[in-house]
Amino acid sequence: MKYMLIMRDSEEAIEASKDLDFEEIIAAMGRYNESLIKAGVLLAGEGLAPVEEGFVVDFDATPPVVTDGPYAEAKELFNGFWIIGVSSKEEAIEWAKRCPLGPGTKLEVRRVNELEDFPQDNEWIQKEAQWRADAEGRLGSSS
Repeated sequence: MKYMLIMRDSEEAIEASKDLDFEEIIAAMGRYNESLIKAGVLLAGEGLAPVEEGFVVDFDATPPVVTDGPYAEAKELFNGFWIIGVSSKEEAIEWAKRCPLGPGTKLEVRRVNELEDFPQDNEWIQKEAQWRADAEGRLGSSS
């Protein structure tokens, strides 16, 4: 099973982090990432650039409206993620609880749908399976 751990910070958490030693934040995150890697569960993970560099595409209008960040209406900001491969929801919970985050920060944990979750006789699901196999083949041949 794959789970996505989505880091969400409040403005208070972001402000409080300015008083912390950046090197220690990086070291704590590095230790956490290393433990995920050593356990063989880390599939992907990235931090995100500051919100000022982002934008939102709003589909309430035609054509969609693009708005640059920051997003004044947001109470929490999505600042990074991990995708882990584990055997159960309980294991995902345990890894999430180990993340070195502080007050004002939450991890939203969501199971990532697998192709097997969808009807296998669907034309688009079959195409998706082939696209993934083709992409995996390209990645394998480039290493």
